[in-house]
Amino acid sequence: MPALIPTEHYGAITWIGHVADREAALASAPLDAIDITFAGLATESHGGLTRPSCSRVTSQYARGTEIRNTRQFSIVSTEELAAIAAEMGVGELHPSWIGASIAIKGLPDFSHIPPSSRLQGESGATLTIDMQNRPCHLPAKVIDEMHPGAGKLFKAAAAGRRGVTAWVEREGTLRLGERVRLHVPDQRAWMHSA
Repeated sequence: MPALIPTEHYGAITWIGHVADREAALASAPLDAIDITFAGLATESHGGLTRPSCSRVTSQYARGTEIRNTRQFSIVSTEELAAIAAEMGVGELHPSWIGASIAIKGLPDFSHIPPSSRLQGESGATLTIDMQNRPCHLPAKVIDEMHPGAGKLFKAAAAGRRGVTAWVEREGTLRLGERVRLHVPDQRAWMHSA
């Protein structure tokens, strides 16, 4: 029996971008397509097979410990971005402003898709969802450039809607406008969570 179940939920890629150097700037630059490898996207700041651990995993590792890179991509939902923008009281929150790698339209409750789910493109290129991304204060500066004074509202408005992080399970090409299919683990939720 397969461990991953193909669903009838499909999304469409509405944005592809990359951040060459997160130290220099958070905003992502647009691309029409990306060739993804097991190391992610070669030109992306979050690319690589491994990465230094960050604040998200300090319960497991000292900061800076080399670990497997499961944060190769930051994927967001266009619908959730619209909801965040509405809560912030701004007309738009573009995926590039928060350093997103990919934006997808059409998958409901996107930020809560189960970890280990797959997003598979038409070519077979496949991304594995690691976990929900956590909003931080870093996009505030970019958002303030577009909507002065609104940047400070992002972190609270994005809670539970910041998208997911993902890594490459199968290499290939993903294109703007391409359809992706959601595959979910055949496993019930853990009953002992808080």
